[in-house]
Amino acid sequence: MIKIYGQNEIKSGEVFKRNVPLKDVSAAVTEIINDVRANGDEALIRLTEKFDRVRLASVSVGEDEINEAYGRVEPEFLRILRRAADNIKKFHEKQINKGYMIQNGDGIIEGQRVIPVDRAGIYVPGGTAAYPSTVLMDAIPAKLAGVPEIVMVTPPGKDGRIPDAILAAAKLAGVDRIFRVGGAQAIAALSYGTESVSKVDKIVGPGNAYVAEAKRQVYGLVSIDMIAGPSEILIISDADSDPRVLAADMLSQAEHDRAASAVLITTSYELAEKVRDELEIQIPKLTRADIARASIDGNGKIIIAENIEAAVDVSNELAPEHLELCVNDPFEYLPLIRHAGSVFMGRYCPEPLGDYMAGPNHTLPTSGTAKFSSPLSVSDFVKTMQYSYFTKEALTAYKDDVAYFANKEGLTAHAKSALIRDEIK
Repeated sequence: MIKIYGQNEIKSGEVFKRNVPLKDVSAAVTEIINDVRANGDEALIRLTEKFDRVRLASVSVGEDEINEAYGRVEPEFLRILRRAADNIKKFHEKQINKGYMIQNGDGIIEGQRVIPVDRAGIYVPGGTAAYPSTVLMDAIPAKLAGVPEIVMVTPPGKDGRIPDAILAAAKLAGVDRIFRVGGAQAIAALSYGTESVSKVDKIVGPGNAYVAEAKRQVYGLVSIDMIAGPSEILIISDADSDPRVLAADMLSQAEHDRAASAVLITTSYELAEKVRDELEIQIPKLTRADIARASIDGNGKIIIAENIEAAVDVSNELAPEHLELCVNDPFEYLPLIRHAGSVFMGRYCPEPLGDYMAGPNHTLPTSGTAKFSSPLSVSDFVKTMQYSYFTKEALTAYKDDVAYFANKEGLTAHAKSALIRDEIK
């Protein structure tokens, strides 16, 4: 049963402890990466048989297979996918940066170009569940950024196929190439390339511990979005929320993963007790009850705060992936929130809205990294290039200062480069 923490335990730091079992998979991941790097598609097929229990003839997914899957998806789900995709597009369009140019009429032109990466790879988890929402969240910002080629990897099922919903979402989002491969071997393929899989410049998307470790190991060879940990939700509530709602919102993340974290901070001890009781009522009714049970027992917390401001202080220290402000005027407290991946405002904005339909991205920083990192966005798929242009007259106005600065640093060749044009007649 979930524990209720009082004010003294907040001050002692007890509430910040988290029970997340750590398994060192680095050696196993290194071995997988080296295998794929040396043996290409043959390694992908062999490792897929080993880990996913399916023997593939090819890792590539053809256009016919994608179109057939799209045709099998029920029209109602296609409607919902399109609605979600439209909301995601509208939100992320505001993030597009076109660069700038500065001209002051003094013979100097400077600016910054925004250039998409040539090829982006998106990882879509499989295994215990299929996530077409992740396809939309990862591919649409890449498309808006202008990435010429988007490559998707995702584990196959026992029949060697990718779920129809995943392929339909990929078609809607504009994914260019799809491969039925998952795990660390998929990250290796995207990083080094194989006979079938093209090497990419950026890899995004969540995955298990092996995927996270593989992304960590290939970073530098390619860019990555983040090292994603188990899912998290933190709810700040006054005394007026319905305990059934708060329990349901906590469980919406607890059912993701046994290591997921669901935390409630409230100003009411009476509400805290009701939520604790309600969790016990709702957990047995869930399809993934065993996962939710493990998450709540291992990492679930209810914290009593003196007031909402004190609750916000705790939240900023935890820097949660998802934060719900279940209070009457959430905009009053929004300026106080400094560290959170995505904030859900008021009593009628549950976190699953953000997972599927609202529009803001659901690929978010976890494990406290919201203190220094951001949700996935269009900017993840571009890089900037700066440029300068000086006329002869403009250089003349700066050359002596450049030379003086360079000599101050002991770099006489720098100084000569700034002066030599004026010395040559």
